[in-house]
Amino acid sequence: MAYLTENDVQDYINGICFKTGPPGRVGAETEWLVRDPLRPREPVPLDRLKPIVDQVGPLPGDSTVTYEPGGQLELSSPPLPGPGAAHAALAADLTLIRDRLHAAGLALDGNGLDPRRPPVRQLSLPRYTAMEDYFHSAGCRTGPLMMCSTASLQVCLDIGADAEDAARRWRLANRLGPLFVAAFANSPIHRGRSTGWRSTRWAIWDAIDPTRTSPVACGDPVTAWTGYALRAKLMTIRDDDRPWVVDPGIAFGQWLSEGVPRPPTRDDLVYHLSTLFPPVRPRGWLEFRMIDALPERWWPVPIAVAAALVDDPVAAATAEEALDRLGRGAEPDRVLWARAARAALTDPALAACARTCFTAAAEALGRLDSAELADVVDDYREHFVERGRCPADLQSLDKAA
Repeated sequence: MAYLTENDVQDYINGICFKTGPPGRVGAETEWLVRDPLRPREPVPLDRLKPIVDQVGPLPGDSTVTYEPGGQLELSSPPLPGPGAAHAALAADLTLIRDRLHAAGLALDGNGLDPRRPPVRQLSLPRYTAMEDYFHSAGCRTGPLMMCSTASLQVCLDIGADAEDAARRWRLANRLGPLFVAAFANSPIHRGRSTGWRSTRWAIWDAIDPTRTSPVACGDPVTAWTGYALRAKLMTIRDDDRPWVVDPGIAFGQWLSEGVPRPPTRDDLVYHLSTLFPPVRPRGWLEFRMIDALPERWWPVPIAVAAALVDDPVAAATAEEALDRLGRGAEPDRVLWARAARAALTDPALAACARTCFTAAAEALGRLDSAELADVVDDYREHFVERGRCPADLQSLDKAA
């Protein structure tokens, strides 16, 4: 069995996490809270939900259906050529599932955080058991909420044509993060009360464990992600024959150097990387993880805006200039991320940046053969961005009661 060195970690990250090639493909993962309108304060059991979804059969857009620990339904598109194709595939599949659930008395709720129900874990897979035990051991009080009560919309874009292009796209994606938190914030209520955050989901994730949820540096992507992975705490050491070691109290790099209770393997590295949740995560593609789940009318917008600003050269240049003005040329710090999650687009600087970027994105969609998405992006811009607000500002305590 081959054991790892730090050089092996960097080689894996360079060759797999940042594998380059012609960009242009777009994928998305939409997570949805599922509720029974007749029992709004009760979780919908998975043994009720799954048979309904399974009866739909193969989906026409070839999306994959999975479930998060609290029973959140996740619909993931395949990588497709451009945001228009990704949207069309997901929209067709989502319509089938939504209609089938509606006929069974269930509804999909596009919200970044369950506003009513407490967290209840429904999946008992070893991964989630170890994760819950880790959060308890490490004192991460928001861990159960993250697992069971949050929902996001994740956009997936190609790494880049070559190393130079990958570095540009990596930096841009990470700098866009706070803007996307602010523009799409949609989780202001928890357990029927206002939290003081427009994206409480972001605050929950940020409070878990900074070694695995903090943003990664915007510098050289391979170096930055390698260092992040080595410094991140181990969640668990798996074993086929004995109980897993949960929260061993060491970072992955320390495990590499000490080799106790056994030396790590490549499979251990792959598993460790899957337990890291920064706002932008490289997995052979760039995964935007900072966006709250949105109502059905608006979920296409982050897909269109992210793809346009990263893939279209003109829109990317405009976004870079706007982000320079927002952050004075520096990469986002924790203060900016927190401003974005708490104030969202009531912050004048974030609002000005959003107006520029959304306008550039709408104009770019025609150049990306996705002009059909420009109208919904413009509608979102006029409804929210131009007014200095986000979906969280439309939520009320009455709706959560």
